[in-house]
Formats: sequence, structure tokens, C-alpha cells
Amino acid sequence: MYSAIARNKRNTWFILGAFVVLLGAIGLLAGWLAGNNWWITAFILVFAAGYATFQYFFADREALAMSGAVEVGSEDAPRFFRLVENLCIATGTPMPKLYVVEDPAPNAFATGRTPEQASITVTTGLFELMTDRELEGVLGHELGHIRNYDIRVSLIVFGLVVAVGILADLFLRFAFFGGRRGGNAQAQLLFLIFGVVAALVTPLLAGAVQAAISRQREYLADATSAMTTRDPDALASALGKLDQFGAPLARANTSMAHLWIADPLRPSGLTRLFATHPPIAERIERLTTMGGRF
Repeated sequence: MYSAIARNKRNTWFILGAFVVLLGAIGLLAGWLAGNNWWITAFILVFAAGYATFQYFFADREALAMSGAVEVGSEDAPRFFRLVENLCIATGTPMPKLYVVEDPAPNAFATGRTPEQASITVTTGLFELMTDRELEGVLGHELGHIRNYDIRVSLIVFGLVVAVGILADLFLRFAFFGGRRGGNAQAQLLFLIFGVVAALVTPLLAGAVQAAISRQREYLADATSAMTTRDPDALASALGKLDQFGAPLARANTSMAHLWIADPLRPSGLTRLFATHPPIAERIERLTTMGGRF
């Protein structure tokens, strides 16, 4: 388990490092196409680093706001509070803040920079669908993300994906409006082509990074839940219900899709290609195999 956590952390930082290098290369190309205006390169690098840093400190609040989550306590959601409290006592994990999203689609996610600043959010649909045993498996999964520091990496990815979306929009604007200033016609044409390609391709690259990081960590969180509850079959049963009764969230957002335990987006060919979650059938198979060893 611990070797898997270390390996995933190394792979995650490698992927994020490569992603930042790619943004730097895009900035260099943009500066060259604009007639050696290297301020564009500097702007892209500073913007990407600054915005990612900003997202690191504030993305948890942004994610909660985007999902429509409302904080609850022991009196508002006693079942929710009791199950999380018992899991935290068993694992020695600080008690996270608890949030609920009013949505019939069953789902849940964890966020925060550290275990001391973490939160767990569930939908009302999850409460209605799951038994206590199944709900404990789902909450153990989210607590696993917190204990494994997945939430920190997820926030970094969330910040980068949002930043790249803004950069892609800026590239497109430069492509269409930058040529009005005059200058080398060939450079203007190249910049137009580059702007359009960047606007189309860059979000796809961001989605690929998002998916690559998220998939491996879902398996690890499943395993952590199984080890915590000593009941992998409970989470397997919960995942089966999520697969059967799952539905798109009313306030689903692509940039934070990887945070949820199940894919919150409407299925399409593109979302399947850049799926942020491994197939539920494979997750259930792994948990069933683990269950046979207990």
C-alpha cells in the first residue's frame, strides 16, 4: 500500500512537470510567432504558475461553490456525521468538514490541501440509495483520498485544468484579433493557425493529464477503503449501485469531474476517451478479489 502511494506520487509529479514544460514550449512558440515578442512567453509562464498557485490555496472553496455544497453538522446530518466520525477515530484522521449537495444523482467527493483542512461532500441521492454498510464504504474511499494526500494533487490538477482553459481562450482571441495590428503577414497566418490549434488541442491535453492522474488514484482509494472498513464487498456493492443508478449531476463541471467517486458527466465518445475514472466493473473485480482474502 505504502509503495503504491509513493509510486503514484512520483508519477503524478512527473506528469504535472511534463505538463508545465509543455505550457512553457507553447509560450515560446507563441512568442516566436508573434514576432519575437517574448513578453507573451513570460506572460503565459507567469500566468500558469500564478494561477495554479492561487488555485492550490482557494480551489477547495471554488469546487464546493461550483457543486452547490452546503456545510452540515451532527444535528443536520447525524447519519453522515456518525459514519465519518467512526472512520476518523479508527484511522486517527482529523475530522473533516461535511457538506451535502441537493441532487438525486448519487455521488461524493473529498477536497482540501491537507487532512487538517479537508472536507467530504455527498449528494442527497447517495443517502437515499445506500445502506449504512455501503455508505461507510464510500466514505472510507473519500477518507482514503484524504489520508493518501490525493486531495492535494487533485486540487493542483483542478487549478491547472482551469488555467489551461483560460489560456486556450486567450490564444483564440489573439488568433482572431492580433492580426489587426499589422506586421508580417506570414507570421500573422502562423499565429492564427497556432491559436486555433491551441484552443482545440490544449483542453484535450489537460483532460488527458487529469484522467491519467485520477484513474490510478481511484484504485488506491478503493483499496484504502477496503483496508479501513475490512469490508471490501460493501464498497463493491456501493459501486454496483452507482453504476446501475448513477446519473449526471445537475451542476456537473468538467474541470472537477475527477474529484467525484463516479463520473458526474453525461456519457459521450469524448468523455469515454478522457474518462477520469477507471471502469466500475474493474474496480468491483479488484474489490471482490480483495474480499476473498479477508
